[in-house]
Amino acid sequence: MRMIDQLPSAPVRPADAHKGTFGRVLVIGGSRGMSGATSLAGLGALRGGAGLVYLAVPSEILPVVAAMEPSYLTIPLATDEEHGCLSADGLKGLRTACVGKDALALGPGLGQSRGVATIVNSLFSEVSQPMVVDADALNVLAPQRAAGPRILTPHPGEFARLIGSDIATVQQQRAKLAAEFAAAHRVILVLKGQGTVVTDGDRVAINRTGNPGMATGGSGDVLTGLIAALLAQGMPAFEAAQLGAHLHGLAGDLAAAELSQPALIASDLPKFLAQAWQRYLG
Repeated sequence: MRMIDQLPSAPVRPADAHKGTFGRVLVIGGSRGMSGATSLAGLGALRGGAGLVYLAVPSEILPVVAAMEPSYLTIPLATDEEHGCLSADGLKGLRTACVGKDALALGPGLGQSRGVATIVNSLFSEVSQPMVVDADALNVLAPQRAAGPRILTPHPGEFARLIGSDIATVQQQRAKLAAEFAAAHRVILVLKGQGTVVTDGDRVAINRTGNPGMATGGSGDVLTGLIAALLAQGMPAFEAAQLGAHLHGLAGDLAAAELSQPALIASDLPKFLAQAWQRYLG
């Protein structure tokens, strides 16, 4: 393993740019009772610098999602009425929605059902664009060959399930196990937690930003959208994951300094990403 300490450069923002210059992100997720997860991922993508952010969600929750941020573009999809999540009937519409997008974020608030599993595994193996796979998408993902760059962002519990182990073992060997998994499956792995590990199986970066106040529901959704935005702006997958983890943690540190760790909530993170960018760009 090669340890990487230097942060990558930020995407260039030319003076003659337009919104298409900075990429189109498609966030796929949401379910009954979990509309906030997709919205937080969308905010992470917007604050990450993406030019256009699309949220593809079950039609049942679209009005709630659309009301949270006027900058979103929303795509209603077929709803599994029993489970309140995306139906496999929406897969054709999702394939169409993927056309012309520069990066995808798959999983925030997605829920779990047979239809969700079909959607996740189909897109993972078919879509060539870079994709961040998080949350419920990780829980239904089957071992298979990816059609393009993939960044998986599990917390220790999710990673333990992926490798058939337990959390204690994962926490004792975070970098080693993460690198082995990334190499075996040819993905970028972002193992979240204190000292988030970012690895492609060869290179390993340990993130030094962040604090316990970020251990709150929805924090990981913001990270998913943020990394997707960096991918959409043309950053390679490892570098996008490394910079995304750094900025996400830095936003958390800045938020905690002003609000305290106990009072920090996930929706604070997109707001403090502006300050994190300023600190990083210096």
